[in-house]
Amino acid sequence: MEVINGIVALQNALYASRKAGKRIGLVPTMGALHEGHASLIRQSAKDCDVTVVSVFLNPTQFNDQNDLARYPKTLEADCALAESCGADIVFAPSVEEIYPTPDTRVFAFPPVTTVMEGAYRPGHFNGVCQVVSRLFYIVKPHCAYFGEKDWQQVAVIKRLVGFINSEVEIIECPTVRESDGLAKSSRNTLLTPEERLLAPKIYEALQASVAQSQTKTVGEVHDEVVAQLNAIDGLRVEYFDIVDGATLLPVTRWDEAAEVVGCITVYCGATPIRLIDHITYRKEGKA
Repeated sequence: MEVINGIVALQNALYASRKAGKRIGLVPTMGALHEGHASLIRQSAKDCDVTVVSVFLNPTQFNDQNDLARYPKTLEADCALAESCGADIVFAPSVEEIYPTPDTRVFAFPPVTTVMEGAYRPGHFNGVCQVVSRLFYIVKPHCAYFGEKDWQQVAVIKRLVGFINSEVEIIECPTVRESDGLAKSSRNTLLTPEERLLAPKIYEALQASVAQSQTKTVGEVHDEVVAQLNAIDGLRVEYFDIVDGATLLPVTRWDEAAEVVGCITVYCGATPIRLIDHITYRKEGKA
């Protein structure tokens, strides 16, 4: 496996594969790789002839500079994990390499960029679109792999692909969880042992709400989840929205959309650490 820092070097490394008609897969990451990322890399290695894993902590998608500063940075371990999962190249550029000049492009795809994370983290999805569009331009992958844990981000990326007229195929991979249900996340490493015991309560509440949805209204399920989590010392719900899985617009009835998803963000601990998750209530009109 090669570790490459420069755009030109990366494109040169991919030239022969591209000319030979080989299929190139891209797994975009911000580093601090875990089993969730590993599942994406393995899927790309299975599907494609060449797998590129980008490790780039993108500053333009952070509206909180403290959050950016404390984001885990573990490049050596990231490279080892990527190689063990079948990656061929780790692309680890500097900020100056990705943004030689300030990126002033504006991407807006309402409602998917304006609800939930878009409302609570102004500018976040614009930064996501800036970096992903740059990576698509640099790597020119046939496929790009994203985890369903970031449900809203996947919806945004799909809109981006259409907007920039890219032919890249977006492959969604299932959320990978710890044995206690906590969604794998780079931010989990920031949790104290006490906070780590609290964090699984988020998914427990979401799972319980699926059964509740059989007899309760959307509004009742929403209020129950928020009340249950806010009653736990050390957890605070920022938002919990029950939405159409495609448009991300709120629903008021369970049968209002072919896919109904609950998306949640919860602050855990005193620091606090911001954790996101989701649950599917209905898919294709079925429970």
